[in-house]
Amino acid sequence: MLVARSLALFVVAALFEIGGAWLVWQGVREHRGWIWIGAGVIALGAYGFVATLQPDGDFGRVLAAYGGVFVAGSIAWGMAADGYRPDRWDVTGALICLAGMALIMYAPRNH
Repeated sequence: MLVARSLALFVVAALFEIGGAWLVWQGVREHRGWIWIGAGVIALGAYGFVATLQPDGDFGRVLAAYGGVFVAGSIAWGMAADGYRPDRWDVTGALICLAGMALIMYAPRNH
């Protein structure tokens, strides 16, 4: 159950962080304005809060593992929001990052 909760929190965190960065990008680069930028900043702040809800209490571990989720999630977001088509190396790299995330977060430890 803890792993399922942790994975769900990583997905929510990715939605807030990647979505927030995308909103800021749209506001600045695509000239959509301050409302988009403001919404992005709020989403990025929500990401920071969601990350604190992870069951593991080690900041460095949680944020390092989240990096793998961020890589894969960014590729998925680009596909859904911008029509980005990853090549096999993008997909392979994202899978390696997710494997690293799983090792960092869920490998058995002797505490």
